[in-house]
Amino acid sequence: MMYGEPDMAASRSGGVIFERVSISFGDPSPNGYVKAVDDVCLEVGREGFVVLLGPSGCGKTTLLRLAAGLIKPDAGRITVGGATPRPGPGTGIVFQSFRLVPWMTVAQNVRFALGPLKLDRAQQRARVAEQLGTVGLSRFADAYPRMLSGGMQQRVALARAMVTEPEVLLMDEPFAALDAQTRELMQIELMRICAGRRASVLFVTHSVDEAILLADQIVLLGPRPGRVVERVAVDLPRPRWRYDVRADRRFINLRSHLEKRLRNLVLTDPQSDFFGRRLEGTYRGNPSRDT
Repeated sequence: MMYGEPDMAASRSGGVIFERVSISFGDPSPNGYVKAVDDVCLEVGREGFVVLLGPSGCGKTTLLRLAAGLIKPDAGRITVGGATPRPGPGTGIVFQSFRLVPWMTVAQNVRFALGPLKLDRAQQRARVAEQLGTVGLSRFADAYPRMLSGGMQQRVALARAMVTEPEVLLMDEPFAALDAQTRELMQIELMRICAGRRASVLFVTHSVDEAILLADQIVLLGPRPGRVVERVAVDLPRPRWRYDVRADRRFINLRSHLEKRLRNLVLTDPQSDFFGRRLEGTYRGNPSRDT
């Protein structure tokens, strides 16, 4: 299950690459800095789906912000499609909160993302109609966000991220606020969309089940400062919505492995409120050693 260092030469012309990236936050006082991410190397290949998994505060969202070009690292190098990342239509971002403009209709919210592109009105309407059809919201094009359920609003956010036809899609716990049934439907919707698009996806979640369901590879991060402690390939056939993937023995074994690893990361972290607690079957010593 464990990989070595990612092959950085494999995707120089596409995808997302982190090379020994570190970043700290805080004020310049002697004890004011907090290192959020330390010496992270990871790669999202072209059309790959990589999920970041780890304890709270381990730098998952920070890595997404770095990949989006919203912040810059203190050390190391990041490339997106072979270039330094910067905000723009080539990168779609889906946040945990929907962040829809309340006075705009569904169609207007989606079309808003097309502003930087040189498209005429007809081209914009066609793009918006296509995306709303993809996420199943064509009949709600003229509705306002307040008229939609949470799952529908998240589908609008997903359509807005995809309407520019981005090469990279960054997703920060996009389904965390949804009820269980809607979350499962949105996971299937995302897999369907990704199956028909040529985008590299970097996805953050706290859910082990969600990570296994969606990912080609899971990158497990240790407690702050975030470091890569394990890379796990998800060897489950696609499309995964066509069979009961959770009943697959490989899914069950991988879930057990990841859940134990996550518990041990928390139990052995001196910064955790659960540090040192002995829970039967979970405490295995040093969790930072790759296995």
